[in-house]
Amino acid sequence: MPARRPEECDLLLFEIIDTGDLDAALELYEPDAVFVVSPGHVVTGHAAIREVLQGMIAAGATGRLEGVTAVRSADGAVAFTRAKGSSTGPGPDGKPVTTHFHSIEVVRKQPDGTWRIAIDDPSGNGLP
Repeated sequence: MPARRPEECDLLLFEIIDTGDLDAALELYEPDAVFVVSPGHVVTGHAAIREVLQGMIAAGATGRLEGVTAVRSADGAVAFTRAKGSSTGPGPDGKPVTTHFHSIEVVRKQPDGTWRIAIDDPSGNGLP
């Protein structure tokens, strides 16, 4: 399911992650996309992003998206998106832990008119 607007990259990714469909999730990323795992820890490409997403799915967290905003470049080819929401999963002691996030993404319009993620910083805290 391709994204037809910049905001849909976040909306679709959030839905797909909950289903556990890694292949569908990776289709929302450019092949050489960059993913910020944590401040100062960045991975590049589908294989590395697959590993990160597998870990997120395996953790068993559930998410809630509150909203997504986007600002497009003047030529309409690139957009900056920001998603706000929360994720709840088991903590080290097994009790639920909720983490709030304000993710940041850079998405790019593809030749076929769809949008894909070029840079993904789920926590919005990727700068060291």
